[in-house]
Amino acid sequence: MGGQRLAQDQKNARRRKAVICFFDESGVSLTPIVRSTWAPRGHTPVLVHRFNWKRASIAAALCFGSAGGGCQLAFHVQPGSYDTERLIGVLGELRRFLGGQKATLLWDGCRPIPATRCGRSSPASAMAGGGAAARRCPELNPTQALWGNLKGKGGELADLAGDPLEEVIGAAQRGIDRVRRTPHLPYSFLRHSGLDLW
Repeated sequence: MGGQRLAQDQKNARRRKAVICFFDESGVSLTPIVRSTWAPRGHTPVLVHRFNWKRASIAAALCFGSAGGGCQLAFHVQPGSYDTERLIGVLGELRRFLGGQKATLLWDGCRPIPATRCGRSSPASAMAGGGAAARRCPELNPTQALWGNLKGKGGELADLAGDPLEEVIGAAQRGIDRVRRTPHLPYSFLRHSGLDLW
């Protein structure tokens, strides 16, 4: 069902000459994300942290042109958690990031709402002017693979016992910058989710 819905969204995006944006949120904290690692024999790696639960929320959008032409990666981070009002602001920033291009917003966990029909209090209304929000299974969202890249073995957030929170936020930003400098990575995230836009 998710694949059929995506095919329809792709067709509509091509017809409207809209960018297809896969959007998702995640979180980071001062508690390290523990991953397997290498160490000299007999020297068990040790992570030292303060069991501090301060956290930050991160959001990203992988934005693919409906007719090809590369991928743009939008990123937002803030201390604490997102609420509806702040997410509306983040989507407004995404719209500005896209320079007013038409966009189809694919966001798992968000019920299908054409942005042009939303009330002002809806997150999808922040993409008004041609965007649409659609329910997706998380495994069909390539942004999940982005989080895996940042938090998985070798990623900037793996095994990071940061203190203060700004150190963790800085590591997340460095990971995003690395992905932006590696144009093939967003397409590998897309393939990992089993999707093909063209």
